[in-house]
Amino acid sequence: MNKVYVLGGAQTDFERNWKKEGKGMVALLKEVMSDGLNEAGLSFDDVSELNRDNRIACFVGNFIAEKYTDQGHLGAFLTEVHPAFYGVPSARYEAACASSSVAIDAAQTKIKAGDYDVAVVVGWELMKTVDAIKGGDFLGRAAYYEKEGKGIELPFPKLFGKLADETLKKYSQLDRDRYLDALAKISVINYQNAKRNPLAQTRRWFMNYEQARNRGTETNPLVGGLLGVSDCSQVTDGAAVVVLCSEAFISERKIAGKPVLKGYGHRVAPMLFDKKIADSKSSAYILPWTRQAVLDAYRRSGLSVDDMDVFETHDCFTSSEYAAVSAFGLTEPGKEYEAIESGMISFTGTKPINPSGGLIGCGHPVGASGARMFLDLYKQVTGTAGGYQVEDVKNGMMLNIGGSATTNYVFVMGAEE
Repeated sequence: MNKVYVLGGAQTDFERNWKKEGKGMVALLKEVMSDGLNEAGLSFDDVSELNRDNRIACFVGNFIAEKYTDQGHLGAFLTEVHPAFYGVPSARYEAACASSSVAIDAAQTKIKAGDYDVAVVVGWELMKTVDAIKGGDFLGRAAYYEKEGKGIELPFPKLFGKLADETLKKYSQLDRDRYLDALAKISVINYQNAKRNPLAQTRRWFMNYEQARNRGTETNPLVGGLLGVSDCSQVTDGAAVVVLCSEAFISERKIAGKPVLKGYGHRVAPMLFDKKIADSKSSAYILPWTRQAVLDAYRRSGLSVDDMDVFETHDCFTSSEYAAVSAFGLTEPGKEYEAIESGMISFTGTKPINPSGGLIGCGHPVGASGARMFLDLYKQVTGTAGGYQVEDVKNGMMLNIGGSATTNYVFVMGAEE
């Protein structure tokens, strides 16, 4: 079966508000597609040439543009970007916050099957078209809307607040204050990392440990259960492009030094949060299907946690990153605080998580987050992450979740052996 290589890509500046600029999705896509192809060493002429030989396809990840921008049929919208995309096979993929990971999975599958030699993946979301309350209602559709979202103000902070509650219930030996302080440390790490990232939404924001741990205050109000504003990812406009290719294309173009997609995991948990918790009773893990997706990726790659030099994870809330620590295998379940308190997951730690700033620091344009994490793995493995480059990265892993950890996607990327 064909190897899948990563040629590169680009992301937009997640600090931008495209509505305030008077720009919409076509402008967003034109900018990121032009930059993404250029960074991958391709041009629109290359797209046209590859299309004539039926060697290229496009994969679009987006969650809910029908609400935010009143537009569907998003795969075909690439024809508005450039005439080079006329005739190019393209479709939209959706799995809530994991939408662009589904698109990446479809792209790598087509390359492995030999159907195409080049796959262009773009994930995007414009979220600042509406106010926070309406946007929160839109995002409620990533859960079971009729039962978990409808009529509930900001449903996802409440769902991940429940995850915090259930974590304390499951691991009864876990001290409440120690857990909450660990969540505060996660927040601070992500905000600090974002300051190194010139495309991060919060690179100019302030957050310190004192503010993050003092929840329920004027500067850090509670938003869901035990969680405060400091525990939340951002409302973000943005897009990210990654370009995958076959071994034949690498050989044909005499391209060297590009990383390989080494493994993946994809698992779906019960839709309702309460059913997830019931399902986890017999497992040591609070999110067993997330852990299984990680194990699948390790198995397919032939690697283990010891081989991972960096992680990008879905910190939509600090409670989700906390659960990811043991899902990755960095600690035993219930002892995630050890990796946080010891500095293991900090930028200079032995297993850094989210050097990009993650969703909390870098931003979370929902349909783009999987592609953005994938792009940041590429940057780390190729040594091109600039100010947030981790030293000596050979392999990296990312976890992207959709809904309340309902859809779980994991990818392993690394230097070719």
